[in-house]
Amino acid sequence: MPAPGPDPASAPAKIRILLADDHALVRRGVRLILDREPDLEVVAEAGDGAEAIDMARAHEADLAVLDIAMPRLTGLQAARELAALKPGLRILMLTMHDNEQYLFQALKSGACGYVLKSVADRDLVAACRAAMRDEPFLYPGAVTALIRNYLDRVRHGEETSDHILTPREEEVLKLVAEGHSSKEIAEILFISIKTVQRHRANLLQKLGLRDRLELTRYAIRAGLIEP
Repeated sequence: MPAPGPDPASAPAKIRILLADDHALVRRGVRLILDREPDLEVVAEAGDGAEAIDMARAHEADLAVLDIAMPRLTGLQAARELAALKPGLRILMLTMHDNEQYLFQALKSGACGYVLKSVADRDLVAACRAAMRDEPFLYPGAVTALIRNYLDRVRHGEETSDHILTPREEEVLKLVAEGHSSKEIAEILFISIKTVQRHRANLLQKLGLRDRLELTRYAIRAGLIEP
């Protein structure tokens, strides 16, 4: 009696992909790259951004791979619509444009990855899998652009929220996050309890937070205390 084969029900579900590009030849090439992987499957194709939105409504997809330059709606416009329409849908931009402006717009539009067509055969499969793990995927030049943009903003004084606190507020935040009461903080810093409470209120307002737990999480992210 032959041994039973693998149970289809136990096989991992494939990542269902919506592919949008206005060039049929490009779509065909990209589909060949994706469909030859055992865990990836293109379930719908679209020739422009508007059609991509229609396809997302008609098909269950886990991931959308969108070209940037498309008629009717661009990939960037479609990404914004899809992010609102299907919040659980991951979005990758696949483009010929090694362009910082497009990169930043793509990330603002809700894309979690930016892949160049010139290296799609090398990067696209890895980008799809990274997206489904909720990990960003950027080509090396994009990472360099992001770092340069951040350093430029710091150099020009456009500081992030990590630097909007005064040194005293940072001290209070650290002590709050470590679990000290307002009375203990007042004694440690040689200030009044009312001053401590005022600092705490300012911290919550400045950072847009609600309570001690959120202050503690922020302090961990800011490197003021260890998790």
